[in-house]
Amino acid sequence: MTTHTVRLILGDQLNVRHSWFRQKEQGVLYVMMELKQETDYVVHHRQKVLAFFSAMRAFANALDSAGHRVHYIKLDDSDNQQSLTQNLEYIIAQNKGAVLECQQPDEYRLDHQLRSWAGARNIKLNWYDTEHFLTTRDSLKEYFPDSKNYLMETFYRKVRQQYDILMENGRPVGGRWNYDKENQKKIPANQSVEPPLVFSNDVSDIDTLLQKCHIQTMGKASPNQLIWPVNRQQSKQLLEHFCQFGLPNFGRYQDTMATADTLKEAHWSLYHSRLSFSLNTKMLHPLEVVKAAVNTWSENQESISIAQIEGFCRQIIGWREFVRGIYWAHMPDYKNLNALDHNKPLPHFYWTGDTKMNCLHHSIKQSLEYAYAHHIQRLMITGNFALLAGVSPDALDDWYLGIYIDAIEWVEMPNTRGMSQYADNGIIATKPYIASANYMQKMGHYCKECYYDPKKKSGDKACPFNSLYWHFIERHKEQFKDNHRMRMMYQVWGKKTNEEQQALLKQAEIYLDNINEL
Repeated sequence: MTTHTVRLILGDQLNVRHSWFRQKEQGVLYVMMELKQETDYVVHHRQKVLAFFSAMRAFANALDSAGHRVHYIKLDDSDNQQSLTQNLEYIIAQNKGAVLECQQPDEYRLDHQLRSWAGARNIKLNWYDTEHFLTTRDSLKEYFPDSKNYLMETFYRKVRQQYDILMENGRPVGGRWNYDKENQKKIPANQSVEPPLVFSNDVSDIDTLLQKCHIQTMGKASPNQLIWPVNRQQSKQLLEHFCQFGLPNFGRYQDTMATADTLKEAHWSLYHSRLSFSLNTKMLHPLEVVKAAVNTWSENQESISIAQIEGFCRQIIGWREFVRGIYWAHMPDYKNLNALDHNKPLPHFYWTGDTKMNCLHHSIKQSLEYAYAHHIQRLMITGNFALLAGVSPDALDDWYLGIYIDAIEWVEMPNTRGMSQYADNGIIATKPYIASANYMQKMGHYCKECYYDPKKKSGDKACPFNSLYWHFIERHKEQFKDNHRMRMMYQVWGKKTNEEQQALLKQAEIYLDNINEL
């Protein structure tokens, strides 16, 4: 059979509703690949690799069953060159005269790899949109011009208006655009939370393959019971579960933190949707997700307030789309930004969770167990500590990119290097997101069972977050003393006596010198 078109599908392009698939053409060959290039660029969580390969195989099988021609290269196939472009070169050589078509990659490294290869080989590439995001790659410059001053809120409102989401006669439903101030509550210790919906996907064949190919991974996995959705049907089930059980309290408790002691088996999911893997692999479309949630809200307004649905929509159509725009507006330079000149190695306990700081112990252990932590655990626990400790953003980027099942560079890097570490010097955030133990106590239950005392700032068993917080304030004083959002912090610091300041700084230095023993 003559092949006139070769179409590449990447592992995060599992969009069955893409226009490519509307017609079945026997002259079109769809190509998918499992590559060491992708398993090895950072150390990934084992569940992440298992889920990606399983979802890719399910997608390839669905295309095949629908009558499309699919060439799927498995990790251990004898002709697998383990390189995206080398495999493409071989396939094109086998199908002389065929046109190569690709959907635009969401990661700069893959986009650069394909364009550089095609240019060097004088190969014509036809590019297509992924038909997933609400803002196309080609239109991002309209939203993100060559300027540093971007506001997520402005972007979010434009997208809401464009797609008529939670709008009524040109105005936001409820009269306000943003209900974030109502969505910062601490969950009660006796709160009843529905256990998360998990699946039991048997991926033992893929796990055996990873062992055979000596793929290095981190974290735990049960190959006979992979809990994550690996196809569109399961992804839709997870969406329905969230709309029924998570949405009524999503916004209210989206920033809270809990432990197994307080909420039993539901502690790791709380009211979060856990749809990010399905979204980032494109098994679900953002509009599909938002419309399902809005429909649920509109039919249940007695039990679901406007603050819950607005908070959820803002995450999907606002923040998610916004950070992608930041990524493409500033890559490849963004990857090397380190405005605070932080260069310390990642503490050893980020790989094990073995630390006496309960918030870090719990958040990291959970991440290793489930390949998941919600956004506050990432931003205000693991990210906050790394920022206070002066950890290299390169090291933290690699850790976040590897450990979380939903981490793909376009979404991970702006959240880590920008929002979490302020390495981009304020492109995303107007101030560093730093906090002392007071925040942990206010928003969660970690401090209750901790070895350290959250109320002590120095001395025996003083919570490390307290002295490290003030150490950060002092060492970056020249950079932030005139930042209007940090002025009050510097006023508080300035009112402390010299003895108080020195005690805090000395305590912080002791902790920094012994960081792997904390």
